[in-house]
Amino acid sequence: MFASHIMNMKSESMKYTVKEKEKEWIRREVHHLYHDCDVNCASTMLHCLSVLFSMPVSDDVFASALGMHGAGYYRAQCGLVEGTLMFIGLYGWKIGSSRDEIVSLCYGFAEAFEKEFSSLRCRELRPGGFSESDPPHLCENLTVEAIIFSYGYLRLQFS
Repeated sequence: MFASHIMNMKSESMKYTVKEKEKEWIRREVHHLYHDCDVNCASTMLHCLSVLFSMPVSDDVFASALGMHGAGYYRAQCGLVEGTLMFIGLYGWKIGSSRDEIVSLCYGFAEAFEKEFSSLRCRELRPGGFSESDPPHLCENLTVEAIIFSYGYLRLQFS
C-alpha cells in the first residue's frame, strides 16, 4: 500500500497557492468560530474545509468531532489533523475515491502536516497544555496556518 501511496501523491515540490482573499476569510472565520461560537479546533477545520470545498457537512458529522481537540484535552492527536482526516474521508468518498485512495491521502496528509508543523500531537504543538489561566483559544494562529496548509494541500491532491 505504501508504494501506491507514494506513486499516487502529487509531487511534494508542487504547491497550491492559497489566495490572499481565501486566507483573509479563513482568519475571520476562525476568529468568529472560536470567540463567538466556542467551536473546537477539529470542528473549525472541518467547517472551513467544507465551505472552501463547497461540500456541506451534516450536524451528525460535526457532533462526532466534539471531543476531537487533542482527544478531549488529553493532548493526543491534534484536532486540526483529526478534522482534516475526517474531511478527506467525507470529500474523497463524495467524489468517488476508493477506500485505498482515501487511506493513502490520509497517510500523505499526516506525513506532510508533520513535516510542516513538526508534530501531529497536541501536546507538542501546544507544549503549555491546557490550564484555566490560558487565554481563550490559544491555538488560534496555529489553526489559521493549519487550515491554510490543509486547504492548499488538499486542493493540489484533489485536482
